[in-house]
Amino acid sequence: MISTSPAATPLVPDADEARQWLTDELSKPEYQAAQPTAFDLAMQAVRDWFAELLAGATGVPGPVLTLIVVIVVAALVVVAFLVFGLPRLRRVNPATVPLFDDGDRRDLAALRRAAAAAATAGDWPLAIEERFRAIVRGLVDRDLVHVHPGTTARAFADATTRAFPEHDAELRAAAAAFEAVRYLGQPGDPAEYERVTALETRLAAARSAEVPAPADASPEAVR
Repeated sequence: MISTSPAATPLVPDADEARQWLTDELSKPEYQAAQPTAFDLAMQAVRDWFAELLAGATGVPGPVLTLIVVIVVAALVVVAFLVFGLPRLRRVNPATVPLFDDGDRRDLAALRRAAAAAATAGDWPLAIEERFRAIVRGLVDRDLVHVHPGTTARAFADATTRAFPEHDAELRAAAAAFEAVRYLGQPGDPAEYERVTALETRLAAARSAEVPAPADASPEAVR
């Protein structure tokens, strides 16, 4: 015997129930996620505008119509540049650039921490070396200097003076200190470390001189 209980769901809803069912269904997350974004709507509006323009230009000569389209596209590109700015075509993650022959890919913060830890331990050769590496990483991060496999500390200093000519003597002294502790077995000292640290701090805060392109250290990465 078929139940006719009032609680049973009717097989055919009335108009109000049908609208409520439809509203409940469309409010589910999967339907909300499928709705077009503001960008989608803007692009659709542009496509519709172009379609109407071309449909209404049947009597316009082909070359004139092409010129109109080119002008409109150029105007849209200019507006995009004004709104979003010029694209950084050369922008890459600086930490992916290996600066040294040993494949060191540490970022600036890691190099600074390593230099400070070595100084705390009294390891002045390592502290000076790591602080000089921080100078290199900082300038490469800012896209002011390019280094290549084999670039020496001295070649890096030569290239960097193009961006910071007022620090020429300090850069050359820091490069000499780096080479002395890394290749010549010099012990270094707290005073030398403080000079390299002070230079790294000043360069990080300084504005570079106007140069036409990033200074390119001769192909000889700082070893």
